[in-house]
Amino acid sequence: MNVSTLERPIPDAGDAIRHDWARDEIEDLYRLPLLDLVWRAHGVHRAFQDPHDIQHAGLLSIKTGGCPEDCAYCPQSAHHKEVRIDRDGLMAVDAVLEMAERAKNDGASRFCMGAAWRQVRDGQAFDDVLAMVRGVRALDMEACVTLGMLDENQAHRLAEAGLTAYNHNLDTGPEYYPSIVTTRTYQDRLETLKHARAAGLELCCGGIIGMGESIADRAAMLQVLANMNPHPESVPINVLVPVDGTPLENAPPVHPLDLVRMIATARIVTPASRVRLSAGRRDLSPEAQAFCFMAGANSIFHGDSLLTTANAQRDSDAALMCMIGPQD
Repeated sequence: MNVSTLERPIPDAGDAIRHDWARDEIEDLYRLPLLDLVWRAHGVHRAFQDPHDIQHAGLLSIKTGGCPEDCAYCPQSAHHKEVRIDRDGLMAVDAVLEMAERAKNDGASRFCMGAAWRQVRDGQAFDDVLAMVRGVRALDMEACVTLGMLDENQAHRLAEAGLTAYNHNLDTGPEYYPSIVTTRTYQDRLETLKHARAAGLELCCGGIIGMGESIADRAAMLQVLANMNPHPESVPINVLVPVDGTPLENAPPVHPLDLVRMIATARIVTPASRVRLSAGRRDLSPEAQAFCFMAGANSIFHGDSLLTTANAQRDSDAALMCMIGPQD
């Protein structure tokens, strides 16, 4: 282990954000003694973020199932014939906006919409998505969509509609990626991110742990994110939720402290980004979630589901926020 990784001083908000991280440097961070890693990450978090600001976001599947991609983790893939999932076409605009307003009333300031498409296609469906974006923004909420690959013109149309951010996760590191997805390349993902950034959209881009990847693969994914200039404004860290019928249905569970390590490392290398504690949170204890916030997470998705998998309940989230907030 490179001892200088720990000895390097914690930055403050006036320090330059780096875009020159080496992969072994990030791996050294990840492998630090846990309390040293979290201590360092929390210092970075306080330097660049308001430690009491935890954004709540809503997430809705606006078109479910039948995706032609073969992502090994995803129950929406048409390749995974044994998965039991209801396939639904694109939701009506009014129904989506009703859900967005409900999320706002529950405390969400961001509303994210996901469609199980390989790529965006021009036509009525895309026009409806643009109307959803405009409607969410009219509610004075941030709007984020994930629609698969998109071209430069489509990215500009989303920006003109008022979209805040485009979500397009890397999933994992570039070397391990072909073990998870074969129907599109890593470069395809990077091209979509390039189009979104060129249109002036914020990027929401992270990945998943627990898919059989190594620590080096986790560091590789973070290196790609950390060396983007600028960094993605939003970095979701997901834990695999194994679904029966998918190739990863028997993947072993991720230890909560491995998630803490991943969040802490992400916080250090992308200090100004919002690090989102995402899929897999339902299985975490309140103590584990609090540790994730200490390590640098500052956003959660609330609601009963995350696209097609179960999420933490609203009541338990409210109780958690009370427990970690100021006490009478």
